[in-house]
Amino acid sequence: MGILGPVNFSNADLLLADARTLLDEHAAVRAQAVHALDALRRDVARAGLESVPVSRLKDVTDGRLRIATLEKAGFATVRQVLDATPYELQLLPGIGARTAGQIHAAARQIEQAAAEAASLRLDVDVPDHHTTELVVALHRLVVAGPDLPRALHAAGDLAGRLAPLLAQARPARSRLRMMLTLPSRRRQAREAVEAIERLLADTGAGDPLDRTSAGEPLDGTGTGTGTEGPPSGAAGTRLLIAQATTDLLRPPARDFEAWADFESRSPEYFALLAELAGEPLGREQGLLPDDLAAKVAAQPLDDTHRRVSLRGYQAFGARFALVQERVIIGDEMGLGKSIEAIAALAHLRASGETHFLVACPASVLINWVREIGARSTLPAYPLHGPDRLAAQHEWLRRGGVAVATLDGLHRVEPADLGMLVVDEAHYVKNPETKRSRAVAGWCGRARRVLFLTGTPMENRVEEFRTLIAYLRPGLAAELRSSDVVAGAQAFRKAVAPVYLRRNQQDVLAELPDRVEADEWVEFSGADLEVYREAVAKGNFMAMRRAAYAEPATSAKLKRLLELIDDAEANGLKVVVFSYFRAVLAAVGAALDGRAHGPLSGDVSAERRQQVVDEFSAAAGHAVLLSQVQAGGVGLNLQAASVVILCEPQVKPSMETQAVGRAHRMGQVRRVQVHRLLTVDSVDQRMLDILRRKSRLFDAYARRSDLAESTGDAVDVSEQSLARLVVEEEQRRLLP
Repeated sequence: MGILGPVNFSNADLLLADARTLLDEHAAVRAQAVHALDALRRDVARAGLESVPVSRLKDVTDGRLRIATLEKAGFATVRQVLDATPYELQLLPGIGARTAGQIHAAARQIEQAAAEAASLRLDVDVPDHHTTELVVALHRLVVAGPDLPRALHAAGDLAGRLAPLLAQARPARSRLRMMLTLPSRRRQAREAVEAIERLLADTGAGDPLDRTSAGEPLDGTGTGTGTEGPPSGAAGTRLLIAQATTDLLRPPARDFEAWADFESRSPEYFALLAELAGEPLGREQGLLPDDLAAKVAAQPLDDTHRRVSLRGYQAFGARFALVQERVIIGDEMGLGKSIEAIAALAHLRASGETHFLVACPASVLINWVREIGARSTLPAYPLHGPDRLAAQHEWLRRGGVAVATLDGLHRVEPADLGMLVVDEAHYVKNPETKRSRAVAGWCGRARRVLFLTGTPMENRVEEFRTLIAYLRPGLAAELRSSDVVAGAQAFRKAVAPVYLRRNQQDVLAELPDRVEADEWVEFSGADLEVYREAVAKGNFMAMRRAAYAEPATSAKLKRLLELIDDAEANGLKVVVFSYFRAVLAAVGAALDGRAHGPLSGDVSAERRQQVVDEFSAAAGHAVLLSQVQAGGVGLNLQAASVVILCEPQVKPSMETQAVGRAHRMGQVRRVQVHRLLTVDSVDQRMLDILRRKSRLFDAYARRSDLAESTGDAVDVSEQSLARLVVEEEQRRLLP
């Protein structure tokens, strides 16, 4: 009695060995990545020190070093000092061995500080030795799949519990040894045996072994990156550890394989890189007050049902939503707001909540269903289309995440929600619409509500207040009735409990640059005549598309084709945006069928995603045509690194959203943005007026803070903008 059978002891020994193997292998692979990271940081730091004058050496020694001799000898920068050895410095007149050592130590201190502060960018087009070494090392960790953190946690827990239990149970390995052991020691051994048996049962390792060796794939392919998670329950822990070990033990990928994988899913690489590098803190909290930021940082975030690693700012955003319960996350386009929402939902599921609802525009419904399935273990049910009622019934019965369109939200049967998520929440800025009333009704029933929008206001500060009113009516009333809006600091403090925004430059140091170019052209004779006729009729929309009226002579179209030819020569993908279908039709005809799309409002969400997938999967150069209002919402176009805007947009946010679909997390190339503009035309007049609208957004919603400005905002609506432009052009062109 109390004797653990030899098979079970063998199973326990092997389980402990498996756990230790995974921990050791992960530590080795991680060490390789850290070594490659340190080497790359030193490269970046040394390159930067080429512009740091040698006089800065005095700063790290409180002025004790006399560097005049160095300067006389031609040492102008800290980089030059680092490239010299202490012995070479010692050969300079007036510098002894001790001083040479101090000089070199000071230079290394500056180098270390520069390395720690270095912003790393992995250039897929110019892969050098150290960046390639880092990508290959990261590849081994990334391909282990999103379940690697859980496997490591399980392995660490097993190693910590099983090793002391086996040591305590050692006498129970034989009856003779138990007979010769002191009674107190026998009792401890029996207790350890019972604990081991429970642990083996919990991990599915208590039966006679029928196991795949750690060096062979468990699924025949060896990939740990599928959308299906590992088995759950008793066998889950054992298989989870074995699969993770299998993935980590594979030989390193070849350089081109690692770079190809990096390009296809760079956010996962950069999330891991941020973890290894120790992502700088502070920016992730926007400009929240210190006490609120500390409260959010202390909020736990359960990852049991999450299958994606989070950047620091993303984890902070999810915690903010959990702590404050009814909030707006207004992160700039491309920072992964949906991942922050999914992380919050996964945490709540682990806490016992069962039903969740996402309301979004129809164009992003499929994308949400995909993201939930890929990023979590939560089932997703699209409440849209012919199977809507069946999906709703299953959601109500089993729980999970229902995904409904904003326009179909009023048809969703009420349920006790753990959280309501409203994506592209600026679509409900008008409280009088049917969709807005439906959102308001659900907000009234749900304890936790998360609004996601990169553009919380497009025309007026009142739109911002409207969104806040859905979440915190009392706060919205205070903003409307008091003098808070007249003071920037007071407004910041007032909205801090409900509004969090981070911008790309704050949190994505690795994001490639965005280069913007205004491509000014002159009307051709035929286009100018069409434009004058539109002005005479006061037809604003005809004025906007007049530059493409005669494709054969259109200067804008000619410049657009030149830009596409240049992109083709460099193997780059291009997305062309226009508000007008007729313009896209002209571009498509000029490209003679070589373009994907066009995407437009009457293309179903499923078909839009299919077109984007085909465009992204195309080898090398490709062109995608899209209406700006269709492609600017819900689609990830980071395969494109050239964006062409055929004309200015009435809303600055519309252009920002469109460009943000390409210049976003996951983009690995510099993004070129080309705006096609006609001189002395509607384009020029619109730009002048729209700059005011952009300044308004910058003042009130660009950050989680206010610029020093008054609360009275100028409302430039689409109708008033059109009227202003038409009147100015009529005065200029008509007698």
